[in-house]
Amino acid sequence: MHTRNAILPDAQQIHALIKNYSHDGTLLPRSLPELYENVRDFIVVEDEGRIIGCGALHLYGPHLTEVRSIAVSPDYKGKGAGRILIDALLEAAEVQHVKCVCLFTRIPDFFALFGFRVATREDMPDKIYKDCVNCPRLHACDEVAMVRGELPKMAVLGASNIQLPIIDVKMIQKQMNKKTARA
Repeated sequence: MHTRNAILPDAQQIHALIKNYSHDGTLLPRSLPELYENVRDFIVVEDEGRIIGCGALHLYGPHLTEVRSIAVSPDYKGKGAGRILIDALLEAAEVQHVKCVCLFTRIPDFFALFGFRVATREDMPDKIYKDCVNCPRLHACDEVAMVRGELPKMAVLGASNIQLPIIDVKMIQKQMNKKTARA
């Protein structure tokens, strides 16, 4: 297994991987035209010439980037593809000199292994303005916001006046600590 930057012909395989996880709301669906337009944001994991994983690094500016659209083929879950993908995306963020990397997930324990910590969605107004406002789960979000690095002190997409439910970050951190203590 190895990672590489995605190229235009990879878009259809990336689309298929994301589609595996978007039907149930795990990932936001991405259209094929959208993937063609943004294929340069993606890193893929390849094994024997087959794309088995993908993820994107969406840049908001030097203050914030988002790891998004993380998908690994079900056949390769638990075999290290996700780990090498996240490592490659974090390396790409370092190359860009971004101060904070964020993501939204339902598996915070996995991302905590990479130094991500729980945050609030309100800490990342650019993300809210760009994606969350269009999400059908805006007011019933069950994803955990996580960050690695310095929280942004600015927003480039404008201030958001969207009212979001407050998430109890301390409760989530306690749950994660309990799981870590048991492991």
